[in-house]
Amino acid sequence: MPARSSETTGWAGIDSAWLRLDTLKRMRRLRFLFRGFKPARELTRAGFGPLERRVMDFMWEADEASVREVCTHFGAAVAYTTLMTTLDRLYKKGLLTRRKVGRAFRYAPAASREEFERAIAGDLVEGLLERNHHTPLPLLSNLVEAVAERDRRLLDELERLVLEKRRELQGRRMP
Repeated sequence: MPARSSETTGWAGIDSAWLRLDTLKRMRRLRFLFRGFKPARELTRAGFGPLERRVMDFMWEADEASVREVCTHFGAAVAYTTLMTTLDRLYKKGLLTRRKVGRAFRYAPAASREEFERAIAGDLVEGLLERNHHTPLPLLSNLVEAVAERDRRLLDELERLVLEKRRELQGRRMP
């Protein structure tokens, strides 16, 4: 199976997000732990290679698989031992869980693709806001502009989310 480009796997822009996340030294709070493992920023610091991305794409589709099943999916293009090592590294990074079945491990994603991407985006935005806490307006303006350029319905959804959050915060202030 040929390597998928970032355009077909939905990973576009995440490489640059990793680079930006590497520069963020201090973050005030953890937004999300992958089912008790590691915060998203710690996972992204470790980075991903192209094969790790392809394996994670497969694991998110398969939900659970053994090394043999992953090897069958990739065919002769990737050696069994290479995939075994890759799965073990992803497990050690906290992106996969594993359980022993007989003599083999079965691997499963520690979080869904949506949870993973949401955590990366949340850490990225929080880090940028923290770094630019004196002048957050340019960051927020760029976010609104990017959303508007992509889809006007997303802009409406953003407005709905802002109003919902305001109501929630007002409800907390009430005695």
